[in-house]
Amino acid sequence: MTLSKHLSLAVLGMSAALVAVTSTVASTGAIAASTAATAVTTRQANFKKMGGAMKVLKDQIASGTIDKPAAVAAAKTLAATGRAQGALFPNGSGASSGVKTDALPAIWTNRTGFDGQMKAFIAQADKLVLAAQTGNADAVGAQFKAVGGTCGSCHKQFRADN
Repeated sequence: MTLSKHLSLAVLGMSAALVAVTSTVASTGAIAASTAATAVTTRQANFKKMGGAMKVLKDQIASGTIDKPAAVAAAKTLAATGRAQGALFPNGSGASSGVKTDALPAIWTNRTGFDGQMKAFIAQADKLVLAAQTGNADAVGAQFKAVGGTCGSCHKQFRADN
């Protein structure tokens, strides 16, 4: 084989390698963007579900009558969904990902504080489940306020639209 054929094959091989590396890097960026979009969409849907559960409880408290099965179901929705939420804030899923979100950068710069807020919410939501199981409107109302307080505290520190 001649020198020019060796050089041609070497250039062809290097070109193929460059295309492969470029494709891998580009697809990795697409995967990261897709992961961020999925995390944001899922956590936003979960927060809407939690809002619906809070409305069920608020309406019952306002009426003075607790529908025990519905109240327990709503409280369990809050507790279970709250447990899932923390994992839906992976690095790279904030506004810098290009996906519309109200999540502030403080979630990732103060992760310990954010995780602590999530744990506080879960603890209060678990207590709400216990209160709902009693069917007592006063107990549900008091614990509902405690849960709402943890929501507000977290939103003040970690949500942009507050």
